[in-house]
Amino acid sequence: MKKRFFPALMATAFLASAGIPSAQATEGGGSYAPVAAQQQTAACEGTVTDDTGEPLVGATVKVVGDATKAASTDIDGKFSLKGVKAGSSIIVSYIGYNDKTVVWNGQHLDIKLSEAANTLDEVVVLGYTVQTKESLTGALTSIKDTKLKDVTTPNLANMLNGKVSGVYVAPGSGQPGAGAAVVIRGQASLSGATAPIWVVDGVIVGTGAGDLNPDDVESMTILKDAASTAIYGSDGANGVVVVTTKKGKSGEMKASASVKLGIANLNNGRFEVMDGAGLYDYFASFQNADAIKFTRWTPELRNDNFSWWDLATHTGFSQDYHVSISGGNDKLNSYFSLGYYDEDGAVKGYKFQKYSFRATTEYKPYKFLTIRPTLYGSRRDIEDRQYSVSAMYSMLPWDSPYDEEGNLVPNRYSGWVNSQQNNYLNDLEAGNKGTSVNYEFNGNFDFDVQFTPWLKWQSVNSYRFNQYKTHSYTDPRSVGGEGVDGRIYEWSSDVVRKSTTQKLLFNKMFGTKHRLDGLLAYEYKDYKYTYMSATGVGFVPGIEVLDVTAKPEAVGGGVTEYAVQSYFTKWNYMYDNRYLLEAGFRRDGASNLGQRWGNLYSVSGGWIINRESWFNAPWVSFLKLRASYGSVGNRPSSLYPQYDLYSVGVNYNGVPGALISQIGNKDLTWERTFTGGVGLDANFFNDRLRVNFDWYNKNTDNVIYAVPVTGLVGVTSIYRNIGKMRNRGIELTIGGEIIATRDWTWSLEANLTTNKNELRDLYKQKEADGTMVVKPVIIGDGSGIAGSANRLLEVGEPVDTYWLKEWAGVNPDNGAPQWYMDDEDGNKVITDNYAKADYYKVGSVSPDFYGGFSTSLRWKDLDLNANFGYSVGGKIFNYSRIEYDSDGAYVDRNQMKLQSGWSRWEKPGDIATHPVAKYNNTDKGNLASSRFLEDSDFLKLRSLTVGYNFNQLRRYGISNLRVSLSGENLFTVTKYSGVDPELPASDGVVMGTTGASVYPSVRRFSLGINITL
Repeated sequence: MKKRFFPALMATAFLASAGIPSAQATEGGGSYAPVAAQQQTAACEGTVTDDTGEPLVGATVKVVGDATKAASTDIDGKFSLKGVKAGSSIIVSYIGYNDKTVVWNGQHLDIKLSEAANTLDEVVVLGYTVQTKESLTGALTSIKDTKLKDVTTPNLANMLNGKVSGVYVAPGSGQPGAGAAVVIRGQASLSGATAPIWVVDGVIVGTGAGDLNPDDVESMTILKDAASTAIYGSDGANGVVVVTTKKGKSGEMKASASVKLGIANLNNGRFEVMDGAGLYDYFASFQNADAIKFTRWTPELRNDNFSWWDLATHTGFSQDYHVSISGGNDKLNSYFSLGYYDEDGAVKGYKFQKYSFRATTEYKPYKFLTIRPTLYGSRRDIEDRQYSVSAMYSMLPWDSPYDEEGNLVPNRYSGWVNSQQNNYLNDLEAGNKGTSVNYEFNGNFDFDVQFTPWLKWQSVNSYRFNQYKTHSYTDPRSVGGEGVDGRIYEWSSDVVRKSTTQKLLFNKMFGTKHRLDGLLAYEYKDYKYTYMSATGVGFVPGIEVLDVTAKPEAVGGGVTEYAVQSYFTKWNYMYDNRYLLEAGFRRDGASNLGQRWGNLYSVSGGWIINRESWFNAPWVSFLKLRASYGSVGNRPSSLYPQYDLYSVGVNYNGVPGALISQIGNKDLTWERTFTGGVGLDANFFNDRLRVNFDWYNKNTDNVIYAVPVTGLVGVTSIYRNIGKMRNRGIELTIGGEIIATRDWTWSLEANLTTNKNELRDLYKQKEADGTMVVKPVIIGDGSGIAGSANRLLEVGEPVDTYWLKEWAGVNPDNGAPQWYMDDEDGNKVITDNYAKADYYKVGSVSPDFYGGFSTSLRWKDLDLNANFGYSVGGKIFNYSRIEYDSDGAYVDRNQMKLQSGWSRWEKPGDIATHPVAKYNNTDKGNLASSRFLEDSDFLKLRSLTVGYNFNQLRRYGISNLRVSLSGENLFTVTKYSGVDPELPASDGVVMGTTGASVYPSVRRFSLGINITL
């Protein structure tokens, strides 16, 4: 029922603005039973329901050929039309359903509408405006809440994974509350932001949705091309995710509650470390095994087998509760919800909790005035006593944290093989922990003033407050605290976002064929971030208050701010429901650029071909061609790059001073992306088959980058506009209903995305002779790990190109590792000297293509839904193998098992994948090279859900009861040797390198119960 409220509201509002009264409740029964007509005209009465018999509120009922006779159905689905002649045709329409026409001869009408597979008059929320699906000229995808909730997560971004073409999602790790990273149509910046902007109910909230409860979401719309995103100016450079939350609707009060309980276990993929026996046999196979001298080196060591993985892991448990109540009348509609999410991590000691509420109201004190206040709040608590993820992989199975009596052994225990290692359980036993709490509050006061039926003023005003506090306790008895007699750390930060958007909305028909929609708007938003931190050392164990510390160790604090001011307009024209034209312009002024003001624009058009008089293909339900071109802007992540800055937080022998910390660039200007594209939307066989295709070309110039400079004055880089970049790709979505009968439905949908990135220009560097030339730039891979992979910025190549020494395999004669190098003639030859090996371009992170597919099967009230994801062609640098597949170079940590297809060199003539293993190996075969660069191809079953709807409980006041069982991350098909080919995001950034301590994804099974009254 909830999916029909928004169409009902729109239909009721339309009829009210047209002066058409809503129907009053009537009585009577029967179906198409003729009655005697006593007058030439009479009241035509009836009821409109869906296939299940549920009343449709706000359906439009009209007399064909007489526009003055129309009504909308009331909360019981009933209608009444006065003065209708016998024999008149009555047409009934409702957004999301197929129209139906019947002939009235005096009988009571019971009309059932069937749900349309893909309606063209469905309203799509674009943030600043709404449009019908058929009138869209841009590339975008809208997803209803029913398709989002197949995963258990408090983070909205994770719900998009694999569901939208052109959208790449690096999921959060298996740690509770972990966030995802989202990239739309490729990376368009080097050091500016790459995450899309999120818009919640018309308000820009940042590069994430915050702690918004997923159960409060009605729909999400992803805007991808310039025709859709240019209206957002500098905020739309990386795409826009528009979130529409649930609202109260006219009709009887509705209450709903949902419970979802789940269990989760870590999924370590194909990565598996050795047990005690396997590690002993590995050491014994070393070519120089006689060099092993530690005292416990005896065959009995094979029997020592402690699992650090089992120590740290258990079955995690999650519980998600949500209750809501909504309803209203033609004057007042309200929606209120409460949510609670709790998850105990699959790695012991980590607990995540979130509380949320949301209250929205729509009040119409006068016909011309609508007031919409909204309050939203949440609290997120984290208690971190987490067992060590690193130790799960690295600790030797020969070393147990417990002695024979079950007591913890001390740090650097002499009875361990690796006696230099600490027993981290001692720190947990001492009480080391971290806690954090995050408060989020958002208040909106929005209102509409309807001046005329075609002109409206809409005001959107928002205040958003976020407070984050963290506390860290390091006990004096722990490793980190023993040198300073304990450490207590406190951090507190506040973020305030304020915004106001004032819009004039124009919507008018001229004659019967010309429709013009327009927007004139002004927007202002600002941001202020303040923080304070303090660290104290020296205290009595067990006391966790900062003021008991003996002396302060460090204090910190700061304030950062920015503001953006904008003027914009957008106009849509439709002629005869066939030809579409759209144009927009925006002027943005940003505080964090030297050249503050920038102009951005878009133009687009569409042609609905199947509505041409000459078009004669009855099997084509809808066919639209689209084209667009426009520009969006991007700003640097730094808030003050245009200014010369000094750091005054320094001292010399206690005397305060200042050091230069940044050289500003007053000429720094907007990074601009110009996007052109064409698209095709087609429906076939009465909308049973649907195809959406887009081709795009994104050119970015004035690329913002922190250009390296000499560090003689203490500054090592300056922000400059230095280059150009291009992203080009295609997006394809195909879906349809294979079976669609009363009792059976079966649908399939699949999407595919390709994106090719290319650096087109870069800054010039000075040669020895004084000339300025463009040269490749070598950068890190973003992992922050010493000895990890390099990447290359070179014109003509993708910006995520790996720059590594190329692995040449194993010498079959002696088992030595080999690499490639160029000889004096430029020929590529093999060397066994790592220092002589040359660097080559050996692949890139981005896949050749990726996407997802899903299927939905229903038999009566039983349904099954499955969602898959896939990726083909990308590369992962598996750094963990440097440490855990080290050929004997690292003997102080466990090693991974050889996988299927791998082999170790043992004797001359062996053709092996792995070099000879030696104790304390110095052959350098485990140093960074393409040996550890692996294919990231995968196929995943992301979710599988089986549910049953109990629809026969209305007599008990229950509109619907649904029970479901679901599984997530059920299987992955991949050749990647690590934990997961979908690397977890790091601070909202897509990674191409895996570290040595990956928190794996979890395999989850859940029971869900939803009840609606």
